[in-house]
Amino acid sequence: MSDQPLQMTEEQAAEFAEQVFDVARKGDAALLAALLSKGLPANLRNHKGDTLLMLASYHGHADAVRVLLEYQADPQIRNDNGQSPVAGAAFKGDLEMVRLLIEGGAEVEGASKDGRTALMMAAMFNRTAIVDYLLGQGADPRAQDANGVTALAAAQTMGAQDTAAQLQKILG
Repeated sequence: MSDQPLQMTEEQAAEFAEQVFDVARKGDAALLAALLSKGLPANLRNHKGDTLLMLASYHGHADAVRVLLEYQADPQIRNDNGQSPVAGAAFKGDLEMVRLLIEGGAEVEGASKDGRTALMMAAMFNRTAIVDYLLGQGADPRAQDANGVTALAAAQTMGAQDTAAQLQKILG
């Protein structure tokens, strides 16, 4: 085997990249580690702006996320829709993933372009354990999105009674 760089056409490179994104979606931590150790950029993004970390975390693959974080994947990179990995994990209701991302350097607010925070996402979908965790990590229950909506208002609008009660207790 030669030490010469692999030569690919643009089409082959695009196909390879799609396969790599599938590896992240499927959570193959060992293959990701092997690819990253060979120089795969940890912050590689697809046509929607999703990073490998975004895909692995959204699909609930903690081991793959750990590998990506070890290789310095940036948990702050938002996709083209302005969504952060931590907000995606809060939306999915994955407390372990929210913890892992925050411990890996994600901002606790995890706000998107429209100002919607991870706390708002958790509150909207009645994710009480995630609301507790985010508040414990310093999330601001008074933060407002671009429309002036708070986590409490979002919970109330969505009929998320448990998280609405949680937030009302905190806000007094």
